[in-house]
Amino acid sequence: MALHKGQTGAEGSADEQELRRLSVNPFYGATNPVSGMTAAPPTHRLPDGPVTPETAYRLVHDELMLDGNSRLNLATFVTTWMEPQAGVLMAECRDKNMIDKDEYPRTAELERRCVAMLADLWNAPDPATAVGCSTTGSSEACMLAGMALKRRWAQRNSDRYPATARPNLVMGINVQVCWEKFCNFWEVEARLVPMEGDRFHLDPQAAADLCDENTIGVVPVLGSTFDGSYEPVAEVCAALDALQERTGLDIPVHVDGASGAMVAPFIDEELVWDFRLPRVSSINTSGHKYGLVYPGVGWALWRSPAELPEELVFRVNYLGGDMPTFALNFSRPGAQVVAQYYTFLRLGREGYRAVQQTSRDIACGLAERIDALDDFQLITRGDELPVFAFTTAPGVRNFDVFDVSRRLREHGWLVPAYTFPKNREDLSVLRMVCRNGFSADLAELLLEDLNKLMPELRGQPHPMTDSHAATSFHH
Repeated sequence: MALHKGQTGAEGSADEQELRRLSVNPFYGATNPVSGMTAAPPTHRLPDGPVTPETAYRLVHDELMLDGNSRLNLATFVTTWMEPQAGVLMAECRDKNMIDKDEYPRTAELERRCVAMLADLWNAPDPATAVGCSTTGSSEACMLAGMALKRRWAQRNSDRYPATARPNLVMGINVQVCWEKFCNFWEVEARLVPMEGDRFHLDPQAAADLCDENTIGVVPVLGSTFDGSYEPVAEVCAALDALQERTGLDIPVHVDGASGAMVAPFIDEELVWDFRLPRVSSINTSGHKYGLVYPGVGWALWRSPAELPEELVFRVNYLGGDMPTFALNFSRPGAQVVAQYYTFLRLGREGYRAVQQTSRDIACGLAERIDALDDFQLITRGDELPVFAFTTAPGVRNFDVFDVSRRLREHGWLVPAYTFPKNREDLSVLRMVCRNGFSADLAELLLEDLNKLMPELRGQPHPMTDSHAATSFHH
C-alpha cells in the first residue's frame, strides 16, 4: 500500500490551481537570474522589473562602501557599536510596530519599564507616577517637552493668549537645532543667550534677565554639543528662584540631557541637575547617544502628570484597544526600545559607570596629548561629556582647523571643524566625541596619524582649506 496518496486529478480545480500559484511569496527565490549579468537598473526611477536579491544587495552594498567608517566618525554622538546579541534582538523586533501596544504587549511593557528606570535614575519624586514615553530621538522628545511648556503657559495666560501675548523660550545660543525648529514650528520666540569671552554656554543670570511673563520655560543643556561642557542647571534654577521671589514669575525648567543625562548619573553623582531640583519639570535624553543604543530612540519624562497637560494626551481606539499616546510619531519599529531595555538589563548602573568612565578617560587622555603638541589649544578637556574641542594655538599661521579636519579625513577619520556662533564667530574649533567603541587603541592610531600630518601642515605657506566648504558642524 502506498504511504502517501496524491491529489485526485492533475492539479485540482482552477480555483485550487490559483491558490497554489499564490502560495509562494513573490520575494522567495531568485527572479530572472540572467538579469544580474546583463541589466543595469536605473537609479532615479523604478526599474521595469525585478532583479535577484543577490544582485540588489550587491548594488546597494557596493555603493555604501563609499560611506565613511562609522567607528572612525568622531563627529557624531550617535552609538556606532553594540553587542551582537543586541543586533539579534533588534532584527527580531524590527517588524513590530511600537504603536500597536495591544498586539505587542510585551514590547509596550519594556517601554514602560525603561521609563520607570529613567525616572528612578533621574530622581523623580515618585518614579511610579512620573510619566514619559519613548521617541524617535531627542529632537522629538524636545518637541514634546516644548509643547507641554507652551500649553501650561497658555493655560495660565488664557486671558491674554493668543490675542496679545507671544510666548518665548530662553536658552543658550549653543542649543541643538531642534530647539530652533520647535520655536519656528510652534510659533515661540527664541530668546538666545549669546556666548561671551570664554563662556561658551548658558549664563544663569543672563537667562533669568531674558525672562518675562511670556516665558514658557528655560532650557539648560546637560552637555553642549559645541564643546561637551555641562550647563549649570542648578545655578539656572537658583537664578529663577530669585526671579520668582522678586517678581512672582514662576518659570519652569526643561533639561535637554540628550547626552549628559546618560553620563552624569553614573560618573558625576554629586552633580545636582535632575528632578532633585523642584524647578525641573521635564528631561529628555537620546537613547541612541550615551544611552548606548543604535539610532533612533529618545526619551521624554515629566516630573509628574501635572507637568504634562492632559489635552496633549490622545486616547486612541486603535486595533481593538484604548491607547494613550503623546508622541509626535505614530508608526515606528519597536527594535530600538527593546535594545534600550536590553542595554539597561545588560549593564546596570555599574556597567554604565564603567563604560562612561572609560569613554571619559580616553577623551581626557587624548585631549592632554593633543594639548602637548603645542600647535593646539584646548577649549575643553573631555572631563564632563567625553567630548573635547580645541583650536590652533596663538601664533599658528600656516594652517587652521579646517586644514586639520580635511587631512585627517584622508586617513579615514571624521573630525568636524566649525565656527562658533554669534559673539564668538572669531573662534573655529575641532571637536572629538569619544563614544563606547572608540578604544584607547583607536585613540593611539588617531594620534599617530595626526603626528604624521603635522610636518606638512607646519610647512604650508598659509591655510589651504576654504572654511565654507570644509567639514560642517555635526551635533
